[in-house]
Formats: sequence, structure tokens, C-alpha cells
Amino acid sequence: MNLSAKTVVDAPTAKTSVRYKVLWLCVALYAITYMDRVCINMAAPVIAKEFGFDKVTIGLIFSSFYLGYSLLQVPAGWLADRIGPRRMLTGIVLWWSAFTMLSAAAWSATSLMVVRFLFGVGEAGAFPAATRAFSRWLPVSERGFAQGVTHSGSRLSGSLTNLAMGGLLVALGWRMPFVLFGSIGVLWAGVWFFWYRDRPEDHSSVSSSELAWIRGTGSGQQAKGQKLSWRRLLRSTNMWCLCLMYFCYGYVLVIFLSWLPTYFSEVRGMGLVKSSVYTAIPLFAGSVTNSLGGWLSDRLLLRTQNLIYSRRIVAHTGFAIAVIFMVLGVLAESPIMAVASMALAVAGLELTTGISWAIPLDIGRDYSGTVSSVMNMFGNTGSTVSPIVVGFLLQRYHSWTPPFVLASILCFVAWLLWFKIDPTQPVVEESRI
Repeated sequence: MNLSAKTVVDAPTAKTSVRYKVLWLCVALYAITYMDRVCINMAAPVIAKEFGFDKVTIGLIFSSFYLGYSLLQVPAGWLADRIGPRRMLTGIVLWWSAFTMLSAAAWSATSLMVVRFLFGVGEAGAFPAATRAFSRWLPVSERGFAQGVTHSGSRLSGSLTNLAMGGLLVALGWRMPFVLFGSIGVLWAGVWFFWYRDRPEDHSSVSSSELAWIRGTGSGQQAKGQKLSWRRLLRSTNMWCLCLMYFCYGYVLVIFLSWLPTYFSEVRGMGLVKSSVYTAIPLFAGSVTNSLGGWLSDRLLLRTQNLIYSRRIVAHTGFAIAVIFMVLGVLAESPIMAVASMALAVAGLELTTGISWAIPLDIGRDYSGTVSSVMNMFGNTGSTVSPIVVGFLLQRYHSWTPPFVLASILCFVAWLLWFKIDPTQPVVEESRI
């Protein structure tokens, strides 16, 4: 099946909505990933003070997670395609929940880096495996919203976790929150394993009409015998542009996820609790636009029947907003204006997320777990490099302007790359029936 720019989609007629229950379970999964991932950010100043870490050391601790996360992306995506999301997600959620809790046992920079690295190894398969689930459970006209709302859940979770950590650090210290957050993942893994099925056909609650809607992808054609050619994948200009775009995105996102509490504390003179509140605002803005971006793309697809236009216009708008307001935020004199500008920058950046994750579904089909893992590997290579570069720039220039200017340049590069990303050019080979 080869989608053209004009993609015919009809209104849904399904009588059941089990696919939405799958979606909301994945929203909860994404929320847990970010809860466990960002809780260290608010704790970082406290940890640094206890152990005497400088910014480069803190940057290395942040990067250790993204190193493990990026290195295991492709193997995890491949495994998700091989064994299915049910077993894959159950196992890896239990793994990373254990290492979230073990973060509380760290006694040095090295021990914390090792634990965070192994934690990243566990989380590596989360988004590719969920994307693989969507490839079986969702039709093409619902994928942009699905990828948007799941990432909204992660950003909202990050926002609320930052808010909660301010009070938890004061009440419990920095170690106990890791134990509390890690236990939530264990509960999710149990629900997922006993309720979810890898194929809608195998779920007793799915009606024939919902199954027909899921399987009728809107093009009037179905495929069989799909095959992923690594040679075709690695020679695809489309895939390379997607990966480089997501490298830029990953680099920039981590600045907001990891460094905002430190930035608001050092540059804007905010205390621990106030910093946690203001750090939550940009992440909350991002949680809104994540869903908005995916929803807009799906609406545009239904209205215009043009898959290329419906994906690109939203992504271009988001990166343009990020470029403008990131620079305005760091140059703003007023703390309130700085927070507002940073919130708009994150909102623009996150407007692109659901669209970016819809592309692997568009071009990867039954191998969307593998394709999304390749994209996410590049994104998290950017995320691995970012804390180290930011830490070095801060040590070298004693100013936050260079890190944010570099981030805005990378957003502009991502904006340019979207002119070459084409959701109608699959990287899988398939025959028609």
C-alpha cells in the first residue's frame, strides 16, 4: 500500500471504543515515563549540594539516562515488533520502575550515573512499543491525535511532578520520592498485562464494526507481507531528515526538562518551591499543545485529504513559535515575562511532537516500532549531548544566553528539515490484496 498526498478518510462508524481504552492506558504509560524521568530535575540542586557536584557533573548525570535510552532504542523497537507490546511493555515498565526506586540508594556521582543509565535502558522501549500498539489499534485519521495526547500526558505529568517535588523534597528529602514514583509503574504493568491484547481481533470486547474501522485505514486497501528493508531504510532521505529533525527537537526539549529549575533559581532568583511552580508552567503549556498539534493535523487531514500538508503545516508553525520565544525568554528582564516566553517556546516545540511520532506510523506501518525507535534514537542522542553541552557553555561563559541561542538555531534547522519529510513515502515493502 502506497499512500499518496491525497488520502481518503471517512468518519468513524465503530460501535465500541476499546481502542480508546488502549489509548488512555498508553497516556498513563507516557505519564509514568516522565514522572520517573523528571523527578531528578527538581532534586538536582539538593543532590548537588549534598554531594558537592558541579554543573558538569550534574550534566553528566542527566546525560547518563539519555545515553542508555538512546543506545537501546533500536533493539527495543525491533523487539517490540517481534514479541508485541503486551509482553514488551510489561517487562520494561517493571525494569525501569525498579531502577527508579534504586535511585534513592545512590551514594556518589558514579552510582547515580549507573542507575540512571540502566533506568534509561528500561525506558528505551516505551514509546516504540506504544507506537507499535497504535499501528494495530488505530486508523490513520486518529494517529496524530493519539500521538499528541499521549505526549501531552507525559508533559502534564512532568509539570505536575515538578510541582509535587517541591513539597516532597521539603517534607521527605530527595530519596523517598523516587521510591514512591517507582511503585506506580509496577501497578500499571499488572493492569496492562492482564487486560491488553496485541491484536484487536484477540480482544473479546472489540465489536466487528470497530474492527472494520480500525482495519479500514481509509485508503480502501489493505496490505500483507510487509517487509522492512534496512538498506531501504538507511538510504531513505525521508528517514534521515526525520531523524535529524528529531535530534534537534531532543536537544532542545532536554534544556526545558532538565535545566529550567536551575535557570529559574540562579538567574531569576527563585527559591525551591517557587522554582517548582514556575518550572511547571512551560511543561503544562507543552502538554496542551501536544494534543492540539495532533488534533489539528487529523482535522486538516479530514478536511483537505492531504497527508503531507496536514503534517507539515502544524510542524512548521510549532518550530517557528519556538525559535521566536526562546530568544525572547532568555533576553527578558522581567521574571514573569521570562516564564511566559519560555512557556510559549515550549508550547511551540511541543506542537510538533504528535506529528513527529505520527510519521513512523505513516511510513513504518507494521514496523512502526522499529522505525520510531530509529527516530527516537537520534532524538535522544541529541538529549544525551544537550546537558553536557549546556553544562560546558555555562562553565565557559557564565551566561544562559549561549545555550538558548544555540537551541533556537537548532529549532530553525528542524523547521527547514520539515520541508523534506514526506509521510506518504513508506520505508516498508508490501504487496496488495
